[in-house]
Amino acid sequence: MKIIVTSIFVQDQDKALEFYSEILGFVKKHDVPVGKFRWITLVSPDDQDGTELLLEPNDHPAAREYQKKIFAEGFPATMFGVADVRKEYKRLMKHGVKFTMEPIEMGEVTIAVFDDTCGNLIQIVQK
Repeated sequence: MKIIVTSIFVQDQDKALEFYSEILGFVKKHDVPVGKFRWITLVSPDDQDGTELLLEPNDHPAAREYQKKIFAEGFPATMFGVADVRKEYKRLMKHGVKFTMEPIEMGEVTIAVFDDTCGNLIQIVQK
């Protein structure tokens, strides 16, 4: 068994697609109409057959409440691995990305946390 798709709730699919592809650099794999929303998945440019990230509309009240509460408490919705957190931090800052936690070493990893502009905090980690 392996993880093939994981999802993240987003407030606006178009805005999320733009941020995750143009700013973060993920590659759109699927963009299929499904009723009033779309099935939009992205993949890492380095692993285009790997795990897909689904930009899931937070249309359901429970999804909106969950997203709102974990954001307010400062909990990242997910974590992405990067080769160099400090380098990625500088690159994203140049694109205007707002960080809630600058790069910090925590034992054997270095992490940072940013706002994805779509209702989520995202943690990047370097092992």
